[in-house]
Amino acid sequence: MSKPKVAFIGTGGTIASVGRDPLDLQDYGATGTVLHADELLARFPETALVADVLPVRYRNVPSPAIDSPDWQALVLICDQLVAEHPDLAGIVIGHGTATLEETAYFLNLTVKVSVPVVLVGAQRPNSALSSDAGLNLVNAIRTAASPEARGMGVLVVLNDEIQAARDVTKTSTLRVQTFRTPDFGVLGHADGDAVAFYRRPLRRAAPDTEFDVRALPALPRVDIAYAHAGADGVAVRAFVQAGARGIVSAGFAPGFTSPGQTEALREAARQGVVVVQSTRAGSGRTFRGQRLRDAGFLTADNLSPQKARILLALALTVTSEPAEIERIFRTY
Repeated sequence: MSKPKVAFIGTGGTIASVGRDPLDLQDYGATGTVLHADELLARFPETALVADVLPVRYRNVPSPAIDSPDWQALVLICDQLVAEHPDLAGIVIGHGTATLEETAYFLNLTVKVSVPVVLVGAQRPNSALSSDAGLNLVNAIRTAASPEARGMGVLVVLNDEIQAARDVTKTSTLRVQTFRTPDFGVLGHADGDAVAFYRRPLRRAAPDTEFDVRALPALPRVDIAYAHAGADGVAVRAFVQAGARGIVSAGFAPGFTSPGQTEALREAARQGVVVVQSTRAGSGRTFRGQRLRDAGFLTADNLSPQKARILLALALTVTSEPAEIERIFRTY
């Protein structure tokens, strides 16, 4: 029986990093040794037991250095892989965990391929004692090859758990169970005997979206204003001065800001900047009550501030009408 063909795109991150010794669990970045996709697959030959894996070198960087040009490049690479390999069952992207959820959500809104796209990372470098890198990689490949993964949108696989790109977030600095979906839980598990799904995301996702970034020169500037006790409006006004077309307010739960921030955000809205109210809580919805309607603010539903920023930037590539942007946040 032939094995499925799965492409593996390497972008660096902890999963590809090599530390000084097996007990180097935290400062491994200091070595500067990061494996490319083919080198990482060679380090874990067990990947060949579950699929014929096609390695694709991209560039090796810590994930805090990944930005929208990389996201657009990954969209194009996915297009190219599917065009060149009609028998491709799925695509796996290795990624650092710091911004993995943001890359996953952007791709969830923009990739145009029908095969599953799965992001994978690790909390411990591949050289470490009890590293999670190898099994995470194998399970991501198995998930990408699973016919049941089709139509699920972009997925994230770590710690044997399959999560939806829209909902998952990193919740711990060092623990291997860091990626969680606070409101809804996992979609399924990659266990030793099977890849098993138990629920399906309902929000609209790739490839059936209205966003096409493949020829986009740049994303509109959208910034995040984080609420804290005593916050003034300096940051918000600086964002507007810098050319922000949108601002996501990471407010107090369930969606409040300090008086100084509130006034600055109202000023921004009056100048045509789209303001979307989110919360810093990490879970739960914001709602558009009278206070937000009077201020002209929209709401992020239950999206985290960092994901609301991505959706707002993409929304601004297709419309500047508040009612349409509100629809987009209800849809995605």
